[in-house]
Amino acid sequence: MPVLVMKFGGTSVATLDKIKRAAKRVGREVANGYDVIVVVSAMSGETNKLVGYVNDTSPMYDAREYDAIVSSGENVTAGLMALTLQEMDVPARSWQGWQVPLKTTSAHGAARIEEIPTDNITAKFDEGMKVAVVAGFQGISPEGRITTLGRGGSDTTAVAFAAAFGAERCDIYTDVDGVYTTDPRIENKARKMEKIAFEEMLELASLGAKVLQTRSVELAMRYGVKLRVLSSFEEYDPNAGTLICAEEEIVENQPVSGIAASREEAKMTLVAVADRPGIAAAIFGPLAEAGINVDMIVQNISDNGETDMTFSCPTDQVARAKAALDAAKESGGINFSELLCDPDVAKISLVGIGMRSQSGVAAKMFEVLSKEGINLKVIATSEIKISVLVDRKYTELAVQALHDAFNLDQV
Repeated sequence: MPVLVMKFGGTSVATLDKIKRAAKRVGREVANGYDVIVVVSAMSGETNKLVGYVNDTSPMYDAREYDAIVSSGENVTAGLMALTLQEMDVPARSWQGWQVPLKTTSAHGAARIEEIPTDNITAKFDEGMKVAVVAGFQGISPEGRITTLGRGGSDTTAVAFAAAFGAERCDIYTDVDGVYTTDPRIENKARKMEKIAFEEMLELASLGAKVLQTRSVELAMRYGVKLRVLSSFEEYDPNAGTLICAEEEIVENQPVSGIAASREEAKMTLVAVADRPGIAAAIFGPLAEAGINVDMIVQNISDNGETDMTFSCPTDQVARAKAALDAAKESGGINFSELLCDPDVAKISLVGIGMRSQSGVAAKMFEVLSKEGINLKVIATSEIKISVLVDRKYTELAVQALHDAFNLDQV
């Protein structure tokens, strides 16, 4: 039988009534002739509650016990979903990560999937089981301990199962009905896209779009897994949602497909750094070791053997970045006269695979923002992306102006 993977996020299984609603969707796909692997998150709010218990009990907690505790939310949902399906006369069984077994690295709290053997679940399908309800977000380490994949890890679990089982498609059910040209809360003319290329979705996810976890899109692109994002709260429609697929499946590529906005950005500048070979490595090596997620990097023209180095990072990593750079200065690895931080910036990004073949996108973007009186603090580009840092107060204005300028409300 063909295999279909269906993933339900926390809001889709937040109550028993919502679990029943999700189970009906699963039952419909079984009736359509599929063996179904259902991947579930914890009920909405449950993981945060469990994390709170851990922090209240042991602020300097053992990561192995953290994983044992926070993974339990998915186990509850998986059992409830399996019971609900059984009440509907659909042969179903719940599976925890260790039972599959979903094999991961030993990095507790941020484990990576290494292997998903298919034998155990396939054998049960052969015996008549129609639905395997898998607890997302969790696996088992080589030492036999429960591991978790990081927040949003259930998306990654679902895509990994789709790749391992050669699934026809992986449907991600959430509280939105697809992928939009930008955040509808910022621009009410945002349009739901029928299709988007893997590369575009990967950029949008990494730039602040919260529809899918970045790692799940990376996996889907690597293994050619067709992803569909759709709402669990709308009536059944076989053509609903947004399909995330290979570029070749999209008939015509627009120069810009979407706009991402990330408010949680900070701009940091090292003033008067020695302009010498290896200085970039001396700066960004300590930042990498401290786990700082550096994004946009700009180096000024050298003057009298000195230069300024500017980069962006998430606002919640500013303190660690400062500590790492100060430590590098004290050890003599780098020298700078001042470390400036602007925590009130936003990153606005245009994304589109059509940029590869169409020129003038950057010029148009800069002109539009200039007419709105928005100053650009940092600019960074790639083959299918243009990002700028602007004052955070201009986030909505920038997104709305660019959305209109590139006619993203039109098909």
